[in-house]
Amino acid sequence: MKPVHESAALQAGIGPETIVPVAGLVVLALCYLVFAARQRMEPRGWSSWRTASFLAGAGLLVLALVPALAPLPPGDFRGHMYQHLLIGMYAPLGLVLGAPVTLALRSLPRRHGRVVGRVLHSGASRVLSHPVTALILSLGGLALLYFTPLYTMTTENEVLHHLVHLHFLAAGYLFAYSVASPDPAPHRPSVPARLVILGVAIAGHALLAQLLYAGLFVQVPVPAAELRGAADLMYYSGDIAELLLALALVTTWRPQHRAIRTQGPAKAAPSLPATGRGEEIRGVETLEIANKQA
Repeated sequence: MKPVHESAALQAGIGPETIVPVAGLVVLALCYLVFAARQRMEPRGWSSWRTASFLAGAGLLVLALVPALAPLPPGDFRGHMYQHLLIGMYAPLGLVLGAPVTLALRSLPRRHGRVVGRVLHSGASRVLSHPVTALILSLGGLALLYFTPLYTMTTENEVLHHLVHLHFLAAGYLFAYSVASPDPAPHRPSVPARLVILGVAIAGHALLAQLLYAGLFVQVPVPAAELRGAADLMYYSGDIAELLLALALVTTWRPQHRAIRTQGPAKAAPSLPATGRGEEIRGVETLEIANKQA
Protein backbone atom coordinates (compact mmCIF):
# COMPACT_ATOMS: atom_id res chain seq x y z
CA MET A 1 0.00 0.00 0.00
CA LYS A 2 1.33 3.44 -0.91
CA PRO A 3 1.76 5.98 1.88
CA VAL A 4 -1.06 8.49 2.19
CA HIS A 5 1.30 11.44 1.60
CA GLU A 6 2.46 9.95 -1.70
CA SER A 7 -0.88 8.66 -2.94
CA ALA A 8 -2.52 12.06 -2.41
CA ALA A 9 0.23 13.76 -4.35
CA LEU A 10 0.06 11.26 -7.24
CA GLN A 11 -3.59 11.97 -7.92
CA ALA A 12 -4.22 13.90 -11.12
CA GLY A 13 -6.57 16.28 -9.33
CA ILE A 14 -7.93 17.05 -5.92
CA GLY A 15 -9.62 13.99 -4.46
CA PRO A 16 -12.73 13.81 -2.25
CA GLU A 17 -10.56 13.67 0.88
CA THR A 18 -9.48 17.23 0.02
CA ILE A 19 -12.64 18.58 -1.59
CA VAL A 20 -14.88 17.83 1.41
CA PRO A 21 -12.88 19.71 4.10
CA VAL A 22 -12.08 22.57 1.72
CA ALA A 23 -15.76 22.91 0.80
CA GLY A 24 -16.60 22.89 4.50
CA LEU A 25 -14.10 25.70 5.11
CA VAL A 26 -15.59 27.73 2.25
CA VAL A 27 -19.09 27.33 3.72
CA LEU A 28 -17.82 28.27 7.19
CA ALA A 29 -16.08 31.37 5.83
CA LEU A 30 -19.21 32.41 3.93
CA CYS A 31 -21.35 32.02 7.05
CA TYR A 32 -18.86 34.13 9.00
CA LEU A 33 -18.94 36.81 6.29
CA VAL A 34 -22.74 36.91 6.30
CA PHE A 35 -22.92 37.26 10.10
CA ALA A 36 -20.11 39.83 10.11
CA ALA A 37 -21.84 41.90 7.42
CA ARG A 38 -25.05 41.92 9.46
CA GLN A 39 -23.18 43.01 12.58
CA ARG A 40 -21.44 45.82 10.72
CA MET A 41 -24.89 47.27 10.10
CA GLU A 42 -25.61 47.28 13.83
CA PRO A 43 -24.59 50.19 16.12
CA ARG A 44 -21.86 48.08 17.74
CA GLY A 45 -20.45 47.16 14.35
CA TRP A 46 -17.87 44.45 13.74
CA SER A 47 -14.12 44.74 13.38
CA SER A 48 -12.69 44.28 9.88
CA TRP A 49 -9.52 42.99 11.53
CA ARG A 50 -11.45 40.15 13.09
CA THR A 51 -12.97 39.25 9.75
CA ALA A 52 -9.57 39.36 8.06
CA SER A 53 -8.06 37.22 10.81
CA PHE A 54 -10.73 34.53 10.53
CA LEU A 55 -10.46 34.42 6.74
CA ALA A 56 -6.67 34.21 7.01
CA GLY A 57 -6.99 31.24 9.35
CA ALA A 58 -9.37 29.50 6.96
CA GLY A 59 -7.03 30.28 4.06
CA LEU A 60 -4.06 28.76 5.90
CA LEU A 61 -6.07 25.59 6.42
CA VAL A 62 -6.76 25.43 2.69
CA LEU A 63 -3.03 25.84 2.01
CA ALA A 64 -2.31 22.96 4.36
CA LEU A 65 -4.97 20.64 2.94
CA VAL A 66 -4.44 21.08 -0.82
CA PRO A 67 -1.41 19.01 -1.93
CA ALA A 68 -0.88 21.09 -5.08
CA LEU A 69 -0.24 24.20 -2.95
CA ALA A 70 2.51 22.59 -0.85
CA PRO A 71 5.94 24.25 -1.31
CA LEU A 72 7.83 20.98 -0.71
CA PRO A 73 7.97 17.71 -2.69
CA PRO A 74 5.30 15.10 -1.94
CA GLY A 75 6.30 12.53 0.65
CA ASP A 76 8.96 14.84 2.11
CA PHE A 77 8.82 14.85 5.93
CA ARG A 78 9.55 18.57 5.91
CA GLY A 79 6.32 19.05 3.97
CA HIS A 80 4.52 17.04 6.63
CA MET A 81 5.89 19.38 9.32
CA TYR A 82 4.93 22.45 7.29
CA GLN A 83 1.40 21.06 7.03
CA HIS A 84 1.11 20.38 10.75
CA LEU A 85 2.44 23.83 11.66
CA LEU A 86 -0.28 25.44 9.56
CA ILE A 87 -3.02 23.15 10.87
CA GLY A 88 -2.00 23.08 14.53
CA MET A 89 -0.56 26.55 15.20
CA TYR A 90 -0.99 29.27 12.57
CA ALA A 91 -4.51 28.59 11.28
CA PRO A 92 -6.01 28.16 14.79
CA LEU A 93 -4.56 31.51 15.86
CA GLY A 94 -6.20 33.27 12.92
CA LEU A 95 -9.53 31.56 13.54
CA VAL A 96 -9.49 32.33 17.26
CA LEU A 97 -8.65 36.02 16.77
CA GLY A 98 -11.68 36.22 14.51
CA ALA A 99 -13.83 35.83 17.67
CA PRO A 100 -16.34 33.40 16.12
CA VAL A 101 -18.07 32.68 19.46
CA THR A 102 -18.73 36.38 20.04
CA LEU A 103 -20.06 36.71 16.50
CA ALA A 104 -22.32 33.71 17.08
CA LEU A 105 -23.65 35.11 20.38
CA ARG A 106 -24.51 38.38 18.67
CA SER A 107 -26.02 36.79 15.57
CA LEU A 108 -27.92 33.72 16.71
CA PRO A 109 -31.45 33.78 18.14
CA ARG A 110 -31.68 34.10 21.91
CA ARG A 111 -32.60 30.45 22.48
CA HIS A 112 -29.48 29.35 20.60
CA GLY A 113 -27.42 31.85 22.54
CA ARG A 114 -28.59 30.17 25.73
CA VAL A 115 -27.24 26.88 24.42
CA VAL A 116 -23.87 28.49 23.74
CA GLY A 117 -23.89 29.99 27.22
CA ARG A 118 -24.62 26.65 28.86
CA VAL A 119 -21.82 25.01 26.89
CA LEU A 120 -19.35 27.73 27.92
CA HIS A 121 -20.27 27.30 31.58
CA SER A 122 -20.32 23.49 31.57
CA GLY A 123 -17.86 21.27 33.40
CA ALA A 124 -16.56 19.87 30.11
CA SER A 125 -15.82 23.41 28.92
CA ARG A 126 -14.00 24.14 32.18
CA VAL A 127 -11.64 21.22 31.49
CA LEU A 128 -11.23 21.54 27.72
CA SER A 129 -10.84 25.34 27.67
CA HIS A 130 -8.06 25.29 30.26
CA PRO A 131 -4.66 25.98 28.64
CA VAL A 132 -3.03 23.12 30.55
CA THR A 133 -5.46 20.65 29.00
CA ALA A 134 -4.92 22.10 25.54
CA LEU A 135 -1.14 22.03 26.04
CA ILE A 136 -1.25 18.36 27.03
CA LEU A 137 -3.33 17.54 23.96
CA SER A 138 -0.94 19.44 21.69
CA LEU A 139 2.44 18.33 23.06
CA GLY A 140 1.16 14.86 23.89
CA GLY A 141 -0.15 14.44 20.37
CA LEU A 142 3.22 15.43 18.90
CA ALA A 143 5.07 13.03 21.18
CA LEU A 144 2.74 10.16 20.28
CA LEU A 145 3.05 10.92 16.59
CA TYR A 146 6.84 11.06 16.40
CA PHE A 147 8.00 8.81 19.23
CA THR A 148 5.65 5.88 18.61
CA PRO A 149 4.74 3.93 15.44
CA LEU A 150 1.76 6.26 14.98
CA TYR A 151 3.41 8.29 12.19
CA THR A 152 4.05 5.17 10.13
CA MET A 153 0.47 4.08 10.71
CA THR A 154 -0.83 7.44 9.42
CA THR A 155 1.11 7.00 6.18
CA GLU A 156 -0.65 3.69 5.61
CA ASN A 157 -4.16 4.55 6.80
CA GLU A 158 -5.93 7.51 5.23
CA VAL A 159 -8.66 7.73 7.87
CA LEU A 160 -6.09 7.81 10.68
CA HIS A 161 -4.12 10.42 8.74
CA HIS A 162 -7.13 12.77 8.67
CA LEU A 163 -8.00 12.06 12.29
CA VAL A 164 -4.51 13.17 13.31
CA HIS A 165 -5.02 16.39 11.35
CA LEU A 166 -8.35 16.92 13.11
CA HIS A 167 -6.72 16.34 16.48
CA PHE A 168 -4.01 18.92 15.87
CA LEU A 169 -6.52 21.46 14.60
CA ALA A 170 -8.74 20.98 17.66
CA ALA A 171 -5.81 21.03 20.09
CA GLY A 172 -4.31 24.10 18.44
CA TYR A 173 -7.63 25.92 18.48
CA LEU A 174 -8.25 25.06 22.13
CA PHE A 175 -4.79 26.27 23.13
CA ALA A 176 -5.07 29.55 21.22
CA TYR A 177 -8.61 30.04 22.56
CA SER A 178 -7.60 29.36 26.16
CA VAL A 179 -4.58 31.66 25.99
CA ALA A 180 -5.50 34.68 23.90
CA SER A 181 -9.00 34.54 22.45
CA PRO A 182 -11.15 37.69 22.56
CA ASP A 183 -14.13 35.35 22.89
CA PRO A 184 -15.76 34.78 26.29
CA ALA A 185 -14.18 32.02 28.40
CA PRO A 186 -15.68 31.96 31.91
CA HIS A 187 -13.07 29.53 33.28
CA ARG A 188 -9.96 31.11 31.74
CA PRO A 189 -6.99 31.52 34.14
CA SER A 190 -5.36 34.87 34.88
CA VAL A 191 -3.00 36.51 32.40
CA PRO A 192 0.15 35.72 34.44
CA ALA A 193 -0.88 32.06 34.63
CA ARG A 194 -1.45 31.94 30.89
CA LEU A 195 1.93 33.51 30.23
CA VAL A 196 3.59 30.83 32.36
CA ILE A 197 1.75 28.08 30.50
CA LEU A 198 2.73 29.65 27.18
CA GLY A 199 6.34 29.64 28.33
CA VAL A 200 6.04 25.93 29.12
CA ALA A 201 4.61 25.36 25.63
CA ILE A 202 7.56 27.15 24.02
CA ALA A 203 10.03 25.06 26.03
CA GLY A 204 8.13 21.85 25.26
CA HIS A 205 8.06 22.46 21.52
CA ALA A 206 11.75 23.36 21.57
CA LEU A 207 12.59 20.12 23.38
CA LEU A 208 10.59 18.03 20.91
CA ALA A 209 12.28 19.77 17.99
CA GLN A 210 15.74 19.10 19.45
CA LEU A 211 14.92 15.43 19.97
CA LEU A 212 13.75 15.22 16.36
CA TYR A 213 16.92 16.91 15.14
CA ALA A 214 19.10 14.51 17.11
CA GLY A 215 16.97 11.51 16.16
CA LEU A 216 16.57 10.46 19.79
CA PHE A 217 13.59 8.18 20.51
CA VAL A 218 12.19 9.09 17.08
CA GLN A 219 10.18 6.49 15.18
CA VAL A 220 9.89 8.28 11.85
CA PRO A 221 11.44 6.28 8.98
CA VAL A 222 12.74 9.15 6.84
CA PRO A 223 16.25 10.27 5.78
CA ALA A 224 18.25 12.16 8.41
CA ALA A 225 18.34 15.31 6.25
CA GLU A 226 14.54 15.44 6.10
CA LEU A 227 14.25 14.78 9.82
CA ARG A 228 16.64 17.63 10.65
CA GLY A 229 14.95 19.98 8.20
CA ALA A 230 11.56 19.23 9.75
CA ALA A 231 13.02 19.76 13.24
CA ASP A 232 14.34 23.17 12.16
CA LEU A 233 10.90 24.08 10.84
CA MET A 234 9.28 23.00 14.08
CA TYR A 235 11.82 24.88 16.19
CA TYR A 236 11.91 28.25 14.41
CA SER A 237 8.41 28.42 12.90
CA GLY A 238 6.90 27.10 16.11
CA ASP A 239 8.64 29.86 18.07
CA ILE A 240 7.26 32.48 15.70
CA ALA A 241 3.72 31.11 16.09
CA GLU A 242 3.99 31.13 19.88
CA LEU A 243 5.40 34.67 19.91
CA LEU A 244 2.41 35.75 17.81
CA LEU A 245 0.17 34.05 20.36
CA ALA A 246 1.92 35.93 23.17
CA LEU A 247 1.44 39.19 21.27
CA ALA A 248 -2.25 38.37 20.84
CA LEU A 249 -2.51 37.70 24.58
CA VAL A 250 -1.00 41.08 25.42
CA THR A 251 -3.10 43.01 22.89
CA THR A 252 -6.39 41.37 23.93
CA TRP A 253 -5.74 41.84 27.67
CA ARG A 254 -8.02 44.51 29.18
CA PRO A 255 -6.85 45.29 32.73
CA GLN A 256 -9.33 48.16 33.00
CA HIS A 257 -11.96 45.58 34.01
CA ARG A 258 -10.22 45.31 37.37
CA ALA A 259 -10.28 49.09 37.76
CA ILE A 260 -14.03 49.03 37.24
CA ARG A 261 -14.43 46.50 40.03
CA THR A 262 -12.44 48.66 42.47
CA GLN A 263 -14.57 51.76 41.96
CA GLY A 264 -17.21 50.54 44.36
CA PRO A 265 -19.91 47.94 44.81
CA ALA A 266 -21.76 47.09 41.65
CA LYS A 267 -25.44 47.68 41.37
CA ALA A 268 -27.59 44.67 41.96
CA ALA A 269 -28.57 42.91 38.76
CA PRO A 270 -32.31 43.00 38.00
CA SER A 271 -34.10 39.85 39.00
CA LEU A 272 -34.95 37.37 36.29
CA PRO A 273 -38.18 35.44 35.97
CA ALA A 274 -38.18 32.07 37.67
CA THR A 275 -37.82 30.04 34.51
CA GLY A 276 -35.29 27.59 35.89
CA ARG A 277 -32.74 28.94 33.40
CA GLY A 278 -32.02 32.29 34.98
CA GLU A 279 -28.33 31.57 35.50
CA GLU A 280 -27.85 30.53 31.89
CA ILE A 281 -29.65 33.62 30.63
CA ARG A 282 -27.63 35.86 32.94
CA GLY A 283 -24.47 34.14 31.79
CA VAL A 284 -25.21 34.77 28.13
CA GLU A 285 -26.14 38.40 28.80
CA THR A 286 -22.95 38.91 30.80
CA LEU A 287 -20.87 37.45 28.00
CA GLU A 288 -22.56 39.68 25.46
CA ILE A 289 -22.06 42.81 27.58
CA ALA A 290 -18.42 41.97 28.17
CA ASN A 291 -17.81 41.53 24.48
CA LYS A 292 -19.38 44.84 23.53
CA GLN A 293 -16.08 46.33 24.65
CA ALA A 294 -14.04 43.97 22.46
